[in-house]
Amino acid sequence: MTAIKHALQRDIFTPNDERLLSIVNVCKAGKKKKNCFLCATVTTERPVQVKVVKVKKSDKGDFYKRQIAWALRDLAVVDAKDAIKENPEFDLHFEKIYKWVASSTAEKNAFISCIWKLNQRYLRKKIDFVNVSSQLLEESVPSGENQSVTGGDEEVVDEYQELNAREEQDIEIMMEGCEYAISNAEAFAEKLSRELQVLDGANIQSIMASEKQVNILMKLLDEALKEVDQIELKLSSYEEMLQSVKEQMDQISESNHLIHLSNTNNVKLLSEIEFLVNHMDLAKGHIKALQEGDLASSRGIEACTNAADALLQCMNVALRPGHDMLLAVKQQQQRFSDLRELFARRLASHLNNVFVQQGHDQSSTLAQHSVELTLPNHHPFHRDLLRYAKLMEWLKSTDYGKYEGLTKNYMDYLSRLYEREIKDFFEVAKIKMTGTTKESKKFATLPRKESAVKQETESLHGSSGKLTGSTSSLNKLSVQSSGNRRSQSSSLLDMGNMSASDLDVADRTKFDKIFEQVLSELEPLCLAEQDFISKFFKLQQHQSMPGTMAEAEDLDGGTLSRQHNCGTPLPVSSEKDMIRQMMIKIFRCIEPELNNLIALGDKIDSFNSLYMLVKMSHHVWTAQNVDPASFLSTTLGNVLVTVKRNFDKCISNQIRQMEEVKISKKSKVGILPFVAEFEEFAGLAESIFKNAERRGDLDKAYTKLIRGVFVNVEKVANESQKTPRDVVMMENFHHIFATLSRLKISCLEAEKKEAKQKYTDHLQSYVIYSLGQPLEKLNHFFDGVEARVAQGIREEEVSYQLAFNKQELRKVIKEYPGKEVKKGLDNLYKKVDKHLCEEENLLQVVWHSMQDEFIRQYKHFEGLIARCYPGSGVTMEFTIQDILDYCSSIAQSH
Repeated sequence: MTAIKHALQRDIFTPNDERLLSIVNVCKAGKKKKNCFLCATVTTERPVQVKVVKVKKSDKGDFYKRQIAWALRDLAVVDAKDAIKENPEFDLHFEKIYKWVASSTAEKNAFISCIWKLNQRYLRKKIDFVNVSSQLLEESVPSGENQSVTGGDEEVVDEYQELNAREEQDIEIMMEGCEYAISNAEAFAEKLSRELQVLDGANIQSIMASEKQVNILMKLLDEALKEVDQIELKLSSYEEMLQSVKEQMDQISESNHLIHLSNTNNVKLLSEIEFLVNHMDLAKGHIKALQEGDLASSRGIEACTNAADALLQCMNVALRPGHDMLLAVKQQQQRFSDLRELFARRLASHLNNVFVQQGHDQSSTLAQHSVELTLPNHHPFHRDLLRYAKLMEWLKSTDYGKYEGLTKNYMDYLSRLYEREIKDFFEVAKIKMTGTTKESKKFATLPRKESAVKQETESLHGSSGKLTGSTSSLNKLSVQSSGNRRSQSSSLLDMGNMSASDLDVADRTKFDKIFEQVLSELEPLCLAEQDFISKFFKLQQHQSMPGTMAEAEDLDGGTLSRQHNCGTPLPVSSEKDMIRQMMIKIFRCIEPELNNLIALGDKIDSFNSLYMLVKMSHHVWTAQNVDPASFLSTTLGNVLVTVKRNFDKCISNQIRQMEEVKISKKSKVGILPFVAEFEEFAGLAESIFKNAERRGDLDKAYTKLIRGVFVNVEKVANESQKTPRDVVMMENFHHIFATLSRLKISCLEAEKKEAKQKYTDHLQSYVIYSLGQPLEKLNHFFDGVEARVAQGIREEEVSYQLAFNKQELRKVIKEYPGKEVKKGLDNLYKKVDKHLCEEENLLQVVWHSMQDEFIRQYKHFEGLIARCYPGSGVTMEFTIQDILDYCSSIAQSH
């Protein structure tokens, strides 16, 4: 083991400036034996560091390596397992517990003893030694005998110590002075012994020579002791004298402490009193304002507002612990509660009176608005009430029950006031729409409920009445037959049989202005009321607001449900929902009145659906930009759904009426009524929907209508008996193409091309069919010629055929002189003129196409003559120029 210790010191610890003090051969408990060494070391440099190092032999087995080191100050417990019996096991408790088994109990005990000594000498923190024999534990090395806690060069245990560099140098100098020091060690040792004896003798002589000085020193020490005794006697007398002074000073100190404690208590008591006085004292002026303040004047309202704020501050002051136990504080709090209750009652009563008074004043102004299409201005009413906004906020935070009661009273009263105003307003609008008071009363009796409005609207679309009369009146609806007169109220497009005086542009413009005026009056009214509610009831300052109505009421198909229990606030989703629900209660009549007005407008003239859709869409878009969830946006959106439904229903009715069109068998068809009406509808719609937000709805309607027009034109053409099918198709699709080209409707570009193609195809078909074979015998002759050529006979040999020789050709040509050709063309012109209608003015177009077709046949005949009868000199008895002259003169003569 000593050899291993020297090897470890040399190879591992000396290079690190460390000294190895103790070593033990161990292995981990409970595992396969892998031996290693635990070493106790100290550093040679100050401050001394004490460590426990684990050293392990390398895998190759030829050298040792340092594996891990722990600082001894981190060692908490050394557990030897058994203090009586020999046991090689022991535990070291660092940051975790390490269990070891030593190779022998002696090595284990030596290592633990070394650790104990190092702990006693170098560490202030003592390690716990558990289950360790008391024999192993020695007393700690005393401090003061030239030793320090931080360590030195002395050996801790009796172990071998190498010479340091200075000692080696001194020995080398000594040995150099004696030549035989190495060769004769005994002689050298005897010499050193003799020199040591000489030195000891010199030391003894020096001590004996100094005996006289020692005696003198001892005498001086005795004299000094006597002086010390005298000084101690004086100090004792002084101490006795000062003892009485000490008692007096103690009494003075205790008295000063009591005085200081009393002063401290007085200062704290004064601070508490000042706190209560400053924060819980309400000025007499504020008390008078709360009890008797004038709530009608601006100055009185301001004084009451300031007094209410001061009262609220006094009531909400954060009392310190123990204040609430004071009788004066309880009395003051009760006084504040009484003042709050008194002022809350006065304020609620006054505001209720203000609501009633303002309502009477507002009702007096209704008469002047009854003849004008305007709504009364509530700005003065709002301006007067906003003076109480801060008091309402105070009431809301102090007495929510009264705040809630005022809110409910305001909604109940304002709903009745606005209902009178809005109904009168809509009554005036209906009168202006219809032009007569009598008829407006009839229309004003439309059902209020939404379901009834829907039924009425459906009945309006299903009726067969027609509106007749001047533009300023609405005459009685009457049932008309489908032969001559049609239902205007059930059709957007069926306007072809009505005169300009029935429903002209001025009537529709008038309705548009009235409807716009209605929406323009309602919008600022709702926005102003919503802004007032937000400011007056202080809803904009809170993210969640309590419920205000103890009711469940159906409003316009929706349900407004609230619960209330003894004035305790109940949360709702947000302040926007609170405002919107209050607006629903106040303006519950707007949506039914708008639906009735829409039904009336649709009954007067179904074209009004276009105006209403555009205007309503614009106002909905504007309201949604301001606040998508507001009452105005939601209400107008609901009404817009009704308008859009009416618009879609009208479009569907037009398609149905197209399918029901019947054509007279005795007269020519001409331009179909629904084709002309589509032109009128499209022209009006383009002017109405210019730059409109709901252009997409019109485009969808265009697509449905144009397909219906196409299908039913073809249907009528197939059923026509008097007019050829191609003429019906040609004229109507020409009219459709002209209409779409003029209006330039982008969504109908494909239909415009289709209409043009159908017009061209049926024009060509009609020309070929009507022209037929004007030179019939000549056509039959050349058909035979072409048949022979088709059978394989060469064209120049056809003239040798008996039935198709030159004589036969001349005979057939002589049967068609110029007069006969002109006569045939004149009859054809008259026939075409009977088929075509004058309003579309296609006669010259068709006649020119027939002229081109006739010339084409003429050129075909000339080509056959030139190829099949070359050099025969046979020609037609009229020329192309003659044909042009014939056609021109016929057209001019008619």
